[in-house]
Amino acid sequence: MNLNDPIGDMITRIRNAQSRTKPKVSTPGSKLRKSVLDVLKSEGYIRDYSTLERSDGRTEFEIELKYFDGAPVIRAIERVSKPGRRVYASVKNLPRVNNGLGVAILSTPKGVMADHAAREANVGGEILCRVF
Repeated sequence: MNLNDPIGDMITRIRNAQSRTKPKVSTPGSKLRKSVLDVLKSEGYIRDYSTLERSDGRTEFEIELKYFDGAPVIRAIERVSKPGRRVYASVKNLPRVNNGLGVAILSTPKGVMADHAAREANVGGEILCRVF
């Protein structure tokens, strides 16, 4: 299956699975998706994820979703930079999601990181998504 927006696809799978209160969701594997999942895990939005090798040589990620009192931990997740319209921000103009309660995930020259880590590293980059 050929996808134009793999990050948007992963975000939609997570959103759909949480609306149905599924414990796990799977998504095709890639380096960029792995980096985004690392940030989501370190920020506490997902429990964990594992890599599954399929028989045809492709990899898949199985994401364990996180719930608190029956409600999903991720209240809102949305794609910002899309293939048709890329959104970049310098370190001075990095967005604060819900006054710092949420996190923006960025692709920077130093790797994929959360907005607060990008401010500490003094780098800007492409804003991939917002999570709250």
